[in-house]
Amino acid sequence: MKKVSLFLVAIVSMVMQSVTCLAGDMVIPAGQLPAAAQTFVKKNFPNTAISYVTKEMEFMGATYEARLADGTEIEFDRNGNWDKVDCEYRAVPAALIPAAISQFVKTNHAGASIVKIDKERYGYKIELSNDLDLKFNRNGKFIGIDD
Repeated sequence: MKKVSLFLVAIVSMVMQSVTCLAGDMVIPAGQLPAAAQTFVKKNFPNTAISYVTKEMEFMGATYEARLADGTEIEFDRNGNWDKVDCEYRAVPAALIPAAISQFVKTNHAGASIVKIDKERYGYKIELSNDLDLKFNRNGKFIGIDD
């Protein structure tokens, strides 16, 4: 009976430790980012170093967040595809913005730049340098202002 109790305590302890590890973010070396994410950073932010990377274990796999030396935050899915780019007060690289969205902002919000872009289920959510949040469908058609 004592051996069974010790065995059960050991199993419960291991399960709890696994759940705890899955629930939190782990800081990892930049070299452990998926290859697609590393290529993305080098291509779109060639002169900016990666300060740190966190890996979060989720039910469907890991997700990653890279923080660059200039304050930019980039979120990646488990395959290394970008999901969100937040450049704080600097413009998001033009190559990441669909042409229709870029044109809409240029036409309707002259002087404002896109400082954050987030891929959503319905399309894209962007934040402008004037703190206005806009939503677009997958084709880049304006949906509305986000509250």
